[in-house]
Amino acid sequence: MYYTGFADEAATGIDGQIRATKELGWTTIESRHIDGKNIHDISDEAFDVVCGKLADAGVRINCFGSAIANWRTQITDPFERTLEEVYRAILRMQRLGCDMIRIMSFAVLKDRGPQDQMEDERFRRLRELHRQFTAAGITPVHENCMNYGGMGWTYTLKMIENVPGLKLVFDTGNPIFTDDRTRPEPYPKQSSWEFYSKVKEHIAYVHIKDSIWDPEGKNTRHMHAGEGQGDVKRIVKDLLERGYDGGFSIEPHLAVVHHDPSIQSPDAIKYANYVDYGRRFMQLVTEARGGELV
Repeated sequence: MYYTGFADEAATGIDGQIRATKELGWTTIESRHIDGKNIHDISDEAFDVVCGKLADAGVRINCFGSAIANWRTQITDPFERTLEEVYRAILRMQRLGCDMIRIMSFAVLKDRGPQDQMEDERFRRLRELHRQFTAAGITPVHENCMNYGGMGWTYTLKMIENVPGLKLVFDTGNPIFTDDRTRPEPYPKQSSWEFYSKVKEHIAYVHIKDSIWDPEGKNTRHMHAGEGQGDVKRIVKDLLERGYDGGFSIEPHLAVVHHDPSIQSPDAIKYANYVDYGRRFMQLVTEARGGELV
């Protein structure tokens, strides 16, 4: 078991991301954005600089937090655009020695019901993404976010059935504010524990975030891990008892929400919140292990 995190929530640039990682005593980063661009989209010159600084610091990228097939990408968009991202990501991952990438299953079509989501085309594209990455020695892991697989655990299982070998990155916080389309309208929000319990046999990696859903204000308030409605302590304990040996990747959202530019804070607060979140989560793991030193 190891710790990592979306260090772009600590700092915009790679220097600050490395510094926060080392302050926590960690050696890995799940890389999403560097200087405002996804790691598979930054220029070749910028990527060269990043590679050099990571090597000098003894920090590696354990996972690409890619934008491939994410909630901004429609299933009706040309597939060639997605494949171009895949090719760029593979080349950069191979240079960094990174063997895992976060993907999704394309945005939910908002003008259609949950049973009319162009499933056949989604599964066809996901099979090709899976084939491309695994042929390069890379494991793609699907996140339960604002996408087809994130509509509910039944959709995730159907997706796995139709994309043999696909593994999951389970996000503890996403179900809290996501409509549960396994149930009739008006859709209630999902249960993190229920979702986890149904898909846990396929989990290869875990994103840690937590929050509380306000049904009156219809918004989400992000919390430290274990303080919200994400069943984080219960899920972590169950994972460890089952012998989970993968990564726990923190995604605090306390000082900055990656996809909500209205939620920002000064650099020093972002950095401090990230480090504090990481330390508190390590303590949560220690407690889940019955007080054993991590």
